[in-house]
Amino acid sequence: MPASPPGVFTIDISEFMIELKDGAIKNVGPSTKRAAAKLFDVSSSEVREFGDKRVKCVFEDEEGNEVQVALFPEAARDLRAGIEDLEADSRVFE
Repeated sequence: MPASPPGVFTIDISEFMIELKDGAIKNVGPSTKRAAAKLFDVSSSEVREFGDKRVKCVFEDEEGNEVQVALFPEAARDLRAGIEDLEADSRVFE
Protein backbone atom coordinates (compact mmCIF):
# COMPACT_ATOMS: atom_id res chain seq x y z
CA MET A 1 0.00 0.00 0.00
CA PRO A 2 1.38 3.48 -0.77
CA ALA A 3 2.00 5.96 2.04
CA SER A 4 -1.15 7.71 3.19
CA PRO A 5 -1.56 11.44 3.82
CA PRO A 6 -2.19 12.72 7.39
CA GLY A 7 -5.58 12.04 8.92
CA VAL A 8 -6.26 8.92 6.86
CA PHE A 9 -7.76 5.64 7.99
CA THR A 10 -7.28 2.81 5.53
CA ILE A 11 -8.83 -0.64 5.44
CA ASP A 12 -7.74 -3.33 3.02
CA ILE A 13 -10.18 -6.24 2.95
CA SER A 14 -9.33 -9.29 0.89
CA GLU A 15 -11.89 -11.74 -0.50
CA PHE A 16 -14.78 -9.88 1.12
CA MET A 17 -18.35 -10.23 -0.06
CA ILE A 18 -21.64 -9.29 1.60
CA GLU A 19 -25.24 -9.50 0.53
CA LEU A 20 -27.54 -6.56 1.21
CA LYS A 21 -31.18 -7.64 1.11
CA ASP A 22 -34.20 -5.91 2.63
CA GLY A 23 -31.92 -3.70 4.72
CA ALA A 24 -30.00 -6.61 6.23
CA ILE A 25 -26.33 -7.38 5.69
CA LYS A 26 -25.38 -11.02 5.31
CA ASN A 27 -21.89 -12.48 5.04
CA VAL A 28 -21.53 -14.52 1.85
CA GLY A 29 -18.67 -16.28 0.16
CA PRO A 30 -15.76 -18.23 1.62
CA SER A 31 -14.48 -17.81 5.16
CA THR A 32 -11.02 -16.87 3.92
CA LYS A 33 -11.44 -13.14 4.51
CA ARG A 34 -8.51 -11.06 5.75
CA ALA A 35 -8.28 -7.42 6.70
CA ALA A 36 -5.64 -4.88 7.62
CA ALA A 37 -6.48 -1.51 9.19
CA LYS A 38 -4.10 1.44 9.46
CA LEU A 39 -4.63 4.70 11.32
CA PHE A 40 -2.14 7.51 10.75
CA ASP A 41 -1.56 10.66 12.82
CA VAL A 42 -3.09 9.36 16.03
CA SER A 43 -4.08 12.27 18.27
CA SER A 44 -5.10 10.26 21.33
CA SER A 45 -4.44 6.83 22.75
CA GLU A 46 -5.75 4.97 25.76
CA VAL A 47 -4.99 1.68 27.45
CA ARG A 48 -7.46 -0.05 29.77
CA GLU A 49 -8.61 -3.43 31.00
CA PHE A 50 -10.82 -5.41 28.67
CA GLY A 51 -12.71 -8.16 30.41
CA ASP A 52 -10.82 -10.33 32.86
CA LYS A 53 -7.86 -11.32 30.69
CA ARG A 54 -7.03 -8.65 28.14
CA VAL A 55 -5.72 -5.14 27.68
CA LYS A 56 -7.48 -2.84 25.22
CA CYS A 57 -5.52 -0.21 23.31
CA VAL A 58 -7.65 2.50 21.70
CA PHE A 59 -6.22 4.91 19.11
CA GLU A 60 -8.09 7.85 17.57
CA ASP A 61 -7.23 10.61 15.10
CA GLU A 62 -8.59 14.17 15.07
CA GLU A 63 -11.31 13.19 12.60
CA GLY A 64 -12.78 10.62 15.00
CA ASN A 65 -11.49 7.52 13.20
CA GLU A 66 -10.74 4.87 15.81
CA VAL A 67 -8.93 1.56 16.04
CA GLN A 68 -9.30 -0.74 19.06
CA VAL A 69 -6.98 -3.66 19.73
CA ALA A 70 -7.47 -6.20 22.54
CA LEU A 71 -4.27 -7.97 23.61
CA PHE A 72 -3.60 -10.80 25.98
CA PRO A 73 -1.06 -9.83 28.69
CA GLU A 74 1.92 -11.49 26.97
CA ALA A 75 1.27 -9.62 23.72
CA ALA A 76 0.87 -6.36 25.69
CA ARG A 77 4.21 -7.01 27.42
CA ASP A 78 5.85 -7.69 24.04
CA LEU A 79 4.46 -4.40 22.70
CA ARG A 80 5.76 -2.51 25.75
CA ALA A 81 9.21 -4.13 25.35
CA GLY A 82 9.29 -3.18 21.67
CA ILE A 83 8.52 0.45 22.51
CA GLU A 84 11.18 0.45 25.23
CA ASP A 85 13.72 -0.94 22.72
CA LEU A 86 12.85 1.85 20.30
CA GLU A 87 13.23 4.45 23.04
CA ALA A 88 16.74 3.15 23.77
CA ASP A 89 17.92 2.63 20.18
CA SER A 90 15.90 4.75 17.76
CA ARG A 91 16.07 8.39 16.69
CA VAL A 92 12.25 8.43 16.77
CA PHE A 93 12.27 9.28 20.50
CA GLU A 94 14.99 11.98 20.34
